[in-house]
Amino acid sequence: MREIRGEKTQQQMALDFNLSREAYSKMENGSRKVQADIALRMMERGDNARFAFELRHQYTNTGPRWLDGPNVDLHHASVKEKTLEELEEAMKALREFNLARSLKSISHWERPEAEKVLEEMVEAVTALEHMVAILCENLEISFVDTWQNHYLQLKAKGWLS
Repeated sequence: MREIRGEKTQQQMALDFNLSREAYSKMENGSRKVQADIALRMMERGDNARFAFELRHQYTNTGPRWLDGPNVDLHHASVKEKTLEELEEAMKALREFNLARSLKSISHWERPEAEKVLEEMVEAVTALEHMVAILCENLEISFVDTWQNHYLQLKAKGWLS
């Protein structure tokens, strides 16, 4: 929210969203969840992938978190290489794990292998979502529009109602 706010004050943002400054401040510092209608309006205004990542996590406790630790390199070339690495690892794990059977038949000793497949896929999802966000940001392509276009394609294929 701080990035979306930019140079505006919390008071100015609160007025824009018909909130008290205190309510806006609590949402910005994370002590209060961002209301769904405010989140949608902020995404329309800010088109900020980082905000989208954190919103999903805030409401579902799932999905990638925005990587901002001291060892992360978010240069587009580094993100590309890491994404390829994670995709290759996920594909290898998925290929090597036999899913051509009932999942109820997975034995106790195969379960760690299944969990490893899930771990590799989640790492690949995190890498891919960061790659999408970084490319949108660096190419100045709308993150929101990119997803909206994807949803339209899924609907056209009959995969989404």
